[in-house]
Amino acid sequence: MAPDERAHLIERFTAYLDAADDPASGAAADAAPGPQAPDLFTLLAEVAALKNEVKIESRQVKGALDQFRDAFDLVRQAQNAQQEAQTQRAEAERRAREDTQRDLLLELLELRDRLQAAADQAQRYRPGWLARRGGAAAFVTAMAAGLGMNLRRLDDTLARRGVQPLPALGQRFDPQTMHAAEVGRDPKQAAGLVLTEVRRGFVQGERLLRPAEVVVNRL
Repeated sequence: MAPDERAHLIERFTAYLDAADDPASGAAADAAPGPQAPDLFTLLAEVAALKNEVKIESRQVKGALDQFRDAFDLVRQAQNAQQEAQTQRAEAERRAREDTQRDLLLELLELRDRLQAAADQAQRYRPGWLARRGGAAAFVTAMAAGLGMNLRRLDDTLARRGVQPLPALGQRFDPQTMHAAEVGRDPKQAAGLVLTEVRRGFVQGERLLRPAEVVVNRL
């Protein structure tokens, strides 16, 4: 039914009700010339048709809303899937960066081990009489100083990246962060304590970079 026809029916139905409530108006309407009022059966049929049309349009509106709701759900699901994919991609990139950084830090720690070993050997060097006369002692002393300076610079570089040595000496053996390279016996120390560090361990924040290799006391 067209909107104009529906409005005309409503207007006619309103006029009919007003005329039924006001006898004087009805009499005046009967006296005055004008269009003939529809009978009650026709009016009820038209109202029923109007009601049916409203129901049909309501169902159409409900169907459209359901379709919009489904479309919105699909859009929301697509957005969630895209966000999850972005999160997974960012997490994979972060892990890749951490793995690359970890490999580089492990190489720097190996270099530090070599520098530390060379510095310790230079400090333990005791030249003989002939070497003292030949100036070897001064050379070894200067080399030890240079190695110590390079070692301190490397430690500063590692510290700026959050790398710190793992406390192990004198601590109780922890299989999560330590590797028992050897077993020692010291009756003055409690069993399970670390007597010596064979190779120092390192951590970066809360992440273990390299476990410490230690000598564990066993009575």
